[in-house]
Amino acid sequence: EPGITAAKEMRGRYREAGYEVEIRVPKYGKDWNAQLKYKLTGVLEEVKPPKSKENIMKKEETNPMANLGKIISDKSTADAKWQADKEPAAALRDASVIQITKDPEKFARYLELQGDNPSYSSGNIALAMAQLPEATVLHTRGHWKDLGRFVLDPELKNGASIFTRSSTGRGYNLTSVYDIAQTQGRELRTVQLKEDTEPMEAALTALLNFSPVQVVAGENLPSGAYYDPRQMTLAIDTACPDGQAFAAIAAEIAQAKYHDRGFNRAYSREECELSAQSVAYVLCRRFGISREQPDLSKLPERFQGWPAQDRQNVLNGIQDLSKRIGRAIEKSIAPPQRATPAVHHDAR
Repeated sequence: EPGITAAKEMRGRYREAGYEVEIRVPKYGKDWNAQLKYKLTGVLEEVKPPKSKENIMKKEETNPMANLGKIISDKSTADAKWQADKEPAAALRDASVIQITKDPEKFARYLELQGDNPSYSSGNIALAMAQLPEATVLHTRGHWKDLGRFVLDPELKNGASIFTRSSTGRGYNLTSVYDIAQTQGRELRTVQLKEDTEPMEAALTALLNFSPVQVVAGENLPSGAYYDPRQMTLAIDTACPDGQAFAAIAAEIAQAKYHDRGFNRAYSREECELSAQSVAYVLCRRFGISREQPDLSKLPERFQGWPAQDRQNVLNGIQDLSKRIGRAIEKSIAPPQRATPAVHHDAR
């Protein structure tokens, strides 16, 4: 009977996890060991009758009942733990976002890390920066393993906690990620877009295809590209070198996206300039194209008096647009692979 009781408990756990489970009892003896001895020796050990006159297993199989009380208790415990863990992480994220948007040096660092980890949300980048200030490329332990690298044992407790989707797709969990410097193993592949190459041509084509407005040829443009909000056209200087053109086009496409074909009545080129240049920098960083950081001299004034959520919304917009454009570019490059800048020798 104790064995059957334990088996029921284990069956309940595995059924909750999605497995099909049945309990089988031996035909002879009190357990499988007794049945084995009986088959070998012909001697059957004495078995005490169960307390209940009914067949325990038959009753259980015909009328299975989940332990709802335990399920509810476990869920309440898990929810309480999640709330206790979530609040400090959210506070740390908000504090980091504020620091990023008031300190030009930290904002520049943010853009680098976002370019190196394009799939990571701005909030998770802010969390990682607060916990691993020198981080470059971040992954979970399992993802590093898939890439042929392994987190060093002494570093297992030194990861950064970030928010990730739960396995059910509903809600979030806190998951540890590790910087490449905390791992060892296979060297990571990188994508470097070079001047006058087929991958660069494919990338520029994909970039221009992302433009929401008509693209026209232009001459003697200061940066190599310009979005005209009145005509709603994107002019490209065809004599501009590939790398410079990539950076300029990315920034001007961002301006056009923010204008939203004129539907954004509050659009101002000046107000959108920092975000547009940041999108271009993140994309250049992602694909190994050299370009200077945006002008961050007026950063503190730009966000002065803003609450943390509004600041993060700006970072969210930069991350979302650069990620969508980057995915389109990656699909155009063969073979497709995640790009990281060459400055990290083996480096969301």
